[in-house]
Order: sequence, then structure tokens, then C-alpha cells
Amino acid sequence: MRALTVLSGGIGGARFLQGLLHALDTGRLPGVEPDAVITVVTNTADDLWVHGLKVCPDLDTVMYTLGDGIDPGRGWGRRDETWSVREELAAYGVEPTWFGLGDRDVATHLVRTQMLEAGYPLSEVTTALCRRWLTPTYGERVRLLPMTDDRVETHVAVADPDAPSGKRVVHFQEYWIRLAAAVPAETVVSVGLDEAAPAPGVLEAISGADLVIVPPSNPVVSVGTILGVPGVRDALAATAAPVVGLSPIVGGQHVRGMAQQLLTSIGVEVSAAGVGLHYGARSRGGVLDGWLVDSVDADAVPALEAAGLRAAAAPLMMTSADATAAMAAAALDLVTG
Repeated sequence: MRALTVLSGGIGGARFLQGLLHALDTGRLPGVEPDAVITVVTNTADDLWVHGLKVCPDLDTVMYTLGDGIDPGRGWGRRDETWSVREELAAYGVEPTWFGLGDRDVATHLVRTQMLEAGYPLSEVTTALCRRWLTPTYGERVRLLPMTDDRVETHVAVADPDAPSGKRVVHFQEYWIRLAAAVPAETVVSVGLDEAAPAPGVLEAISGADLVIVPPSNPVVSVGTILGVPGVRDALAATAAPVVGLSPIVGGQHVRGMAQQLLTSIGVEVSAAGVGLHYGARSRGGVLDGWLVDSVDADAVPALEAAGLRAAAAPLMMTSADATAAMAAAALDLVTG
């Protein structure tokens, strides 16, 4: 195997990619060439405009993580960050005060915004940014692609007794950061998704892959939006590569984030089996060939197999590079062993 494609959200996808690269570097993926190219198709439906700047949280989290610039404690934003710009904006009373841009992080968004306003599509802008963060370490070995160059934004409807309709709609980032996902999500809508086109290289990365991996990312607002880009599901259905996923739900709980709230909003059971069945087997119209669950969810394997999926249980907590590399090896073995 010389071409791997990963459909990634933010923190979970970025940490899995670290483990996948570690597995390659330490020879833990039999049949995969050490210099295999990894193409990362990343969710952009979390994107937003803040203070006139285009912010792409998932793209930046993957880029900073693989480029060793991420804040390891938060899992997002820059290491050794300062917050003078945010403090000055707050002093002026400028909203939104709930979404803070660090001083180092602002530089990335300034470059991105200037290039977009000059007419470059997001995919070309991302390539340019990655020349700083990824090329020095990986050369052409890792490619980071936005799922689309078009504007897509996820919005969440929440209950609001003061609103005429009894609910109001907020940007996903406001739901996640300001509201801390502490109120039920009644509806999740990705505005513009139906009209979006895959970014250049996305469909080719899927059709030309030797293996496609869906890491432990949010199945509704990360992987779900990538799958919602017109043409992506068809490409997954048609690719000759095996498609394997790893559960973001362990023991009936999400490991990080708000998958539990959002799965509930679309009527999917919050369990490893529930998410696997939600994605479905390719042999039955879904998108996966194999689904790896955590060891504590081993009892879900028979039901998944009955639904047409290859299934197995293995430790899925990304506690170290070695543990995550072992996850990647187990996923590969599931669909090729």
C-alpha cells in the first residue's frame, strides 16, 4: 500500500494521524510502504468568520498538531500563546467575546483571509499554509485537503422560550464554546452543504487510495459533514480500497467533545454499535467495510457483523503514540488480515 486517505475532524482525527504516522515510522503496518502518502480530507463545516478573519478550526488543529505547533493541553490553538488582541477587543466591547483568537493564531487567519480575498480557493491556501507546518517534516508524504472550497457552516437549533418559535439557531462554534454543549441540540443543519463541491483532489484521494480510514471523530459534525459533500459517498462506494472506521464512542460515552448530544439530535443510539450501524456496511449501501470498537464494547461485535460489517474489539484510548499506533494497526488488520 502506498496511498492512505483519512477523513478527519479536529482533535480526535489529528491525534489519530500522529499515531498513524508513528505506526508507519516504526514498521507496525504490514503491507504499507514506509513512505506511503497520507491524504487527509478535513471537515470545514466548523469554519466561521471572526473579526473579519476566516477561521478553519479543524484544518488548523490537524496542521498545528502534525507540525508540532499545537497547544498540547487544550488540543487546539498554538503552543505558548498570548492573548493581547483578545483582551483589547474585549476592552472595546467587540463581540463575539466567547470566541478568542490567540496572538500567534491570528497570523494564520490573517494569511488565510488575505489569500482568500485575493481570489485563491481554500484548498490552495491550505497548501500554502502547510508549506510552513508540514513540508519541512513530511515533504510530500502528508497532504491536507479541505473537504470543499465552498462555504459551509454548521448551525444548531436549541430551545429558547423567549424566541417567537420557541427555539433559536446558533453557529456550531457558539453551541460548543459559549453554550458548552450543555443544552440539547434539537436540529443540526450544515448550511450550504448540499450545494458544495468536493475540493480538488478529494474524490481522487478516495478513488485512488489503497486504504481509507475514518478515525474517531464526531460522526455528525466532522465525519458526517465530509460524507455530506456531494460525490463523497459515491466515491467511497466505488473505491477499490477497503474502508475502515474506529469508534469515537467507548462504553456508551464519547471520549471527547459532544458526540452524545449530537447523535441524540439525529436519533442515533449513543454506542459503538449505534455509530457503526449509522455509517453502515458498504455491502448494504453504507460507507464502511470494517468497524473497530473498544475492548469494553466487544459484545457489540456480533450485531455489527450481522449488519454486514467486519468488526473487532481493541483498546481505543489514544493515551500515547504507541497506543494510537496499535489502534491503526488493528484497524488495518481488520480489513486486510
